[in-house]
Amino acid sequence: MARPGRPHDDLGQNGTVNIETVTDPTEAAEVAAVAAVTFPLACPPHSKPENITAHIAAHLSEAKFACYIADDTHEVLVARDDEGGVVGYALLVHANPADPDVIKAIRAAECGRDALESKNVTEVSKMYVLPDHHASRGQARPSHALMEASLDTARTRGAHYVWLGVNSENERAQKYYRKMGFAQIGTKTFNMNGVVEHDHVMGRLIRP
Repeated sequence: MARPGRPHDDLGQNGTVNIETVTDPTEAAEVAAVAAVTFPLACPPHSKPENITAHIAAHLSEAKFACYIADDTHEVLVARDDEGGVVGYALLVHANPADPDVIKAIRAAECGRDALESKNVTEVSKMYVLPDHHASRGQARPSHALMEASLDTARTRGAHYVWLGVNSENERAQKYYRKMGFAQIGTKTFNMNGVVEHDHVMGRLIRP
């Protein structure tokens, strides 16, 4: 089942956004369906369809989300609209990063070294919202609600530092993350079915 969160009714006059933490692996199919729609939209223009499809099969399948939901180091959050449908999701990883480039970037960031040494680091591994739910002015904003809930969740799990990777060509996403308090702290590579992509590493401190 999903553990309900409070409605984010302060996000607009036209509807609310409810954020829930998914705890039942049988709900993985609904999250995977959203992931299959949204991931291709965030890929750089040169990405080949076969590589996108392979990445989804390897990392965003129903089976994979069932594993994420069952894994104590991971948390899957979903945004639901007024009718209860999933319109977006976030995947959090409550563990130190394994990528040497990310470790280097966090270590050089403000208070990042301390967060690594105390293992109080959370990654926002994925965060996507269906394209027809990117809000206009005055409407509920699932992306904002998801990020606020993700930061609250990381804080509850004891994290002092939160980081994420975003494709270097995705300026819209970078602008959004800056608005949510993140700053670029480094770079890393991302392997999509054998093709090397380049990401910006962005991070921010969170306070208890």
